[in-house]
Amino acid sequence: MEEDEKEKVNDIEFTVVPEENIPKELKTLIDNKKKGEFIVSYGDKENLFIAVGYGEQPIGGYSIQVKELYETKNNIFIDTEFIGPSKSEDVSQTVSYPYIVVQMEYIDKQVRSDR
Repeated sequence: MEEDEKEKVNDIEFTVVPEENIPKELKTLIDNKKKGEFIVSYGDKENLFIAVGYGEQPIGGYSIQVKELYETKNNIFIDTEFIGPSKSEDVSQTVSYPYIVVQMEYIDKQVRSDR
């Protein structure tokens, strides 16, 4: 990807969506892709939802932080950080599928990431 395609035009305000507020259609997309890494988006006329997942993990306790979400001339870029559980954290010993969903005002552009 060309560097000028990543040139920031504008930061995007967003909110992290709790599990119970994820639209059904997006939840279905996530469930179908959760075993591997993914980035999917789902939009209606007012909102755009972006989901970023890191695939199957052997234990729980992982989190994902959005470092940056911004608009370029042609795209929307999301930059996330995958954070593992701390050594002292008591984590579930079952397989997990960590992902994050953010909601923003609808913009008709393709969602991209450097991952």
